[in-house]
Amino acid sequence: MTTKTKPASLPYIVRRSNIHGNGVFARRNIREGELIDEYMGERIDWDEANLRAEQAHGPVNHTFFFSLADGRVIDGGSEGNDARFINHACEPNCEAQEDEGRVFIYALRDITRGEELNYNYALVYEERHTAAVKRQFACNCGSPGCTGTMLAPKRQSKAKKTPAKA
Repeated sequence: MTTKTKPASLPYIVRRSNIHGNGVFARRNIREGELIDEYMGERIDWDEANLRAEQAHGPVNHTFFFSLADGRVIDGGSEGNDARFINHACEPNCEAQEDEGRVFIYALRDITRGEELNYNYALVYEERHTAAVKRQFACNCGSPGCTGTMLAPKRQSKAKKTPAKA
């Protein structure tokens, strides 16, 4: 990928999205592998993230929280930038990569001017994925391969192995 320095001029603008609320759109053509921006915000622990979600009266994953490998969270709703408005898509044109506790957004493919930027949130939800839960985390990306949810698939428990028949 490219260097981790912030682009001199952001290659995107924020405006209303058909997917959800605000969205981020390419201001110019963006090349595959190009650094688009860093996801910024206050670094907090999960206890604080849960408290903030409770105070906002919403599920913890319906926030601008971005989980980090070290167990902390970036709260893009506090001290964040416009990268927090990048919407989810099941067939994304961007990806988020963590590097030493920082999250960078890169183009997965060439993106044309005016196209909405998106990445797959793959939200982890440990509870059962009931129909009601899936509705809470419904996806509106409209891509041909849309799964209908922003949730990551549940991990399958290891199935019991049965001996092969001779």
